[in-house]
Amino acid sequence: MSDQQPSAIHKQRREQYMQAMGDNAVAVICSPAEATRNGDVHHPFRQSSDLFYLTGFAEQQTTLVLRPGAEKDRFVLFVRPRDPERETWDGRRAGIKGAMDRYGADAAYSVDELDDRLIKLVANHDDLYYSVGLDEAVDAQMMAMIAQLRMHARRGKRPPKRIVDPAEVLHEMRLLKSPDEIAIMRKAADITVDAHIEAMKAAREGVGEHELEALVNYTFRKNGGSGPGYNTIVGSADNATILHYIENDRVAHDGELVLIDAGCEYEHYTADVTRTFPVSGSFTDAQRGVYEAVLAAQIAGIEMTKPGVTIDDIHERTVELLTQGLVDLGLLEGPAAERIEDESYKRYYMHRTSHWLGMDVHDVGAYTNGDTPRPLEPGMVITIEPGLYIAADCEEAPEEFRGIGIRIEDDILVTDGGYEVLTSGAPKTVSDVERICQSGL
Repeated sequence: MSDQQPSAIHKQRREQYMQAMGDNAVAVICSPAEATRNGDVHHPFRQSSDLFYLTGFAEQQTTLVLRPGAEKDRFVLFVRPRDPERETWDGRRAGIKGAMDRYGADAAYSVDELDDRLIKLVANHDDLYYSVGLDEAVDAQMMAMIAQLRMHARRGKRPPKRIVDPAEVLHEMRLLKSPDEIAIMRKAADITVDAHIEAMKAAREGVGEHELEALVNYTFRKNGGSGPGYNTIVGSADNATILHYIENDRVAHDGELVLIDAGCEYEHYTADVTRTFPVSGSFTDAQRGVYEAVLAAQIAGIEMTKPGVTIDDIHERTVELLTQGLVDLGLLEGPAAERIEDESYKRYYMHRTSHWLGMDVHDVGAYTNGDTPRPLEPGMVITIEPGLYIAADCEEAPEEFRGIGIRIEDDILVTDGGYEVLTSGAPKTVSDVERICQSGL
């Protein structure tokens, strides 16, 4: 672990968060527990997005405590202590000194001291900012601490009066991306675009979904990403009609489509892109008809993106265009407005069009102001991802359309003047997709 100065960006975020919390509040954020894969093997650890956002500290078994009104020790970290023997097996640790020197903590302690010290750090604050429901064991620990403080109230150590969801402040901060965050997301997007192009070039008779998955994930790592930001989806033929298909164990054949939904995670921020392409390098007439209906809806959704528009506005417009496309293709009987009213379009389009994007693929931040859809603001990043999914056993659909699943998804930055498509380099017109696919044959 190289020498480094505490990050000014993370310090600025902590100060902003603590100012919003108020002097009589305390925040506690914990790392997620290690998840067992099998036996004594664990899944790769990934730090809590909230904790990393505020500290840049990526190690497991970490607890962050922020105390805005404290005279000293406003920023406290509980971390794994240095242990040369364990570090030989599991990798280097920052340790207590590193938590202060390299990450700027006012005080740092061994994670083994958490139970004894946390109760003193939390006592006598009005508001406890803590995410209930993420980890049952930590919830139980926090509730036991509050119960213990109640017992000691007569001795001047009372529990917090309120538990406050961090989403009220912290997740609103994360929703609006800074220039530094946008630069990282552009890099994640660029790597993701390269991966999708490589997958298109690899399209051929007999290609395995697993081969394309391996190629995509390899491209992420090759270009400096930490890997996929979520499970890579590679669905050929009617597997593409399963929204979160991740088995990726089928062989694709000429005449079929492949849908890949994959995004690279780079410095804890993820892209989220979907492209659909023909194995043979050329769309059939039925495939082209469905594809162009989805593409027209996606482009319309992107073009209406600007400050003041809502995600609901974008969704409603894409639904209008997709439903009209379904009518034009003969998959629904018109008029389109009636099919929207009776929601029969949901047979083929059952999900929303957009979500927030950032450190998490379905990133944090409120979608409404009360009961009112929230207007977009500069600095927000969203996806726009309409699709049509016609199940192989859908008897209501003409036979030539059965088993076709198509989704087209890009990452959109809301700007002062409108939008920027961060993933514009990924081919998506029929001619461009066919050209790229055929270039690898």
